[in-house]
Amino acid sequence: MLSGMLLLAVLCVASLLTGSGDIPAARVLSTLSQWATDGLTDPDTTELLIIERRLPRTLLAVLVGAGLGAAGVLMQAMTRNPLADPGLLGVNAGAYTAVVFGSAVLGVTVGASHVWLAVVGALVTAVAVYIIGTSGAMAGSPAKLVLTGVAIGAVLSGVSFAVTLAMPEVFDQVRFWSAGSLQGRGFTEVTAVLPFLAAGLLIALALPRALNALSLGDDAAVALGARPGLTRLVGLAAVTLLCGAATAAAGPVSFIGLMVPHALRMLFGPDHRWLIPVSVLAAPILLLTADILGRIIVTAELPAGVVTAFLGAPVLIWLTRRKAVKNL
Repeated sequence: MLSGMLLLAVLCVASLLTGSGDIPAARVLSTLSQWATDGLTDPDTTELLIIERRLPRTLLAVLVGAGLGAAGVLMQAMTRNPLADPGLLGVNAGAYTAVVFGSAVLGVTVGASHVWLAVVGALVTAVAVYIIGTSGAMAGSPAKLVLTGVAIGAVLSGVSFAVTLAMPEVFDQVRFWSAGSLQGRGFTEVTAVLPFLAAGLLIALALPRALNALSLGDDAAVALGARPGLTRLVGLAAVTLLCGAATAAAGPVSFIGLMVPHALRMLFGPDHRWLIPVSVLAAPILLLTADILGRIIVTAELPAGVVTAFLGAPVLIWLTRRKAVKNL
């Protein structure tokens, strides 16, 4: 944990020192020091770039990464599938569709104002998945919840793509954000998503014992005094808050919520008392690394979501080929 915290701190500093414009490290550090102690009076363009762009971008990478890491652990525990993704229940698709419709119908531009749209879209989708997945045959089973989420997510993705294709102006607004990017974000976005991510993380950190019982199966969980239905409902609420806010802030960033918890499970075991906090620490490390690489690989900057896809795809293939890949 200590080494991970040190690595995260180093990456935060590297993120503040990396970006467009050749700004010396001493200038960056002195600007941050002055801003933290006395504030900046009449800041110049360089100081504004450091304070209003690089600093919130770094903070947002940490927050979004932590949210996606926690959501990945919850999804894999609730579905008892070590390769489950936070978007498996259609929550990310619901958040994305809500933002697209907000841009198309309400004229909402992509920014802090669409955070509420994304969270509401994620919430409506999660409620629909839960109602359908807990009714009829196999009610409440992980398989039915997953199938319901995949089906609803596919429908919503098709609808949102149809809207963006039919309305080029909407596509222009969301195209860069939809690739999973932290570029251009400011403190307005940080303060907008912070309450949702904080609430989701607090819920996730309160669930380790219930998730440990749930991983043994519903019958064993009930025998141990746990309540599987309530655990899934509370976990779904946390995933909704985390994925909705993370998608609103950075767009749909892929592979982090899938890859990080699964890789850490092989290192630390299946105990969620360790797995959740370690994932909350490791996922921001991966997202910050991807964001920094995206800034230095090409001049125009690659979105962090594109870099995580390049990093995550070969790692996922390697993980799935290991004999250790089993159901939880």
